[in-house]
Amino acid sequence: MTISFVSPRLLMIGGGSVAKLAEVLAQFGLSRPLVVTDPWMVSSGTVEKALAPLRAAGIAAGVFSDTVPDPTDTVIEAGVAAMKAGDYDCLVGFGGGSPMDTAKAMAILGAAAPGVKMRDFKVPAQANRGALPVVCIPTTAGTGSEATRFTVITDTERDEKMLIAGLGALPLAAVVDFELTYSLPARITADTGIDSLTHALEAFVSKRANDEADEYALRAMRLIAPNLRTVYGEPSNAIARAAMMKGATLAGIAFSNSSVALVHGMSRPIGAHFHVPHGLSNAMLLPAVTEYSLNAALPRYAEAARAMGVATAAEGDQSAAAKLLQELRDLNRDLAVPTPAAYGIAPATWDGLLPTMAAQALASGSPANNPAVPTAEEIVALYRRAWAG
Repeated sequence: MTISFVSPRLLMIGGGSVAKLAEVLAQFGLSRPLVVTDPWMVSSGTVEKALAPLRAAGIAAGVFSDTVPDPTDTVIEAGVAAMKAGDYDCLVGFGGGSPMDTAKAMAILGAAAPGVKMRDFKVPAQANRGALPVVCIPTTAGTGSEATRFTVITDTERDEKMLIAGLGALPLAAVVDFELTYSLPARITADTGIDSLTHALEAFVSKRANDEADEYALRAMRLIAPNLRTVYGEPSNAIARAAMMKGATLAGIAFSNSSVALVHGMSRPIGAHFHVPHGLSNAMLLPAVTEYSLNAALPRYAEAARAMGVATAAEGDQSAAAKLLQELRDLNRDLAVPTPAAYGIAPATWDGLLPTMAAQALASGSPANNPAVPTAEEIVALYRRAWAG
């Protein structure tokens, strides 16, 4: 079997590596960046960690900071206008998944003909062209967007989170500096950490899993699982922060080269309709979806349990997989993950949107990668099971 494997051309990983941003750009002959970030990164001064080393190298960077937590097609259009208004030769996505996804989508839409909309790139379309190269600097240990060929953008007219895939979304380089995560609130640390764990687990059990992606998924789970509770309870623990950041990037490489599955397919509609942060909506669904899928890929789930350290090498698959499921439930309890009900979503609104959310989940294509491929009715039942936990 031939495997097609993609990753950024350069990954710079380590504490303090953001200070070398100008060196990274110089290696590719780039010197006119537009930094894509969010309003908080600007108001808090955090973006200066990227801008200061650029200024020190004599590089004057532009800044587009109008990104929003769930990137929208309208924000992408505004970003493309800003990109085209300046003489830029690259985009630097600085922040969590939203600024990075925004920068990637700006590159894709910026390469399109006039009149083309972001929705025209929704899967199964292939978004393989980018107007400018993208360099990503994650400030959370979660989305893995710095290493993937995906971006997720909300269609504001249809209230739908669109998965967009292709080489146009693959960053040229990524600077992965765990020191940028020290100031994260506990809730974001937890949600992005479970997001990265979900990436690794789904990549490993996906119908599109392959030997190469498996290596990254297993390494990611070995790093993330033992350290997630630690970074939640001890935010200044450098060893745990470094492990989480590296694990998130490895998980990104894993699912970029296999795929995510049912959790992500069901998670996106929750984010689109109820504005639940992506990692949190994944966490809400992960135990119920894993229980539904378990017997369809029992050896894989068992191997994941062993990689995460919740089962021993000597345990049989049934026992190991059962321990994995219990660990996911315990993790949600220990990290104070609310159910959709506890989050404050109105029951009537939730129930009324379930058929729409199920249809949108299926349309995303991700559920087809799941070990057990659900019907729309089964997805509705899973949403109901996740409702109260």
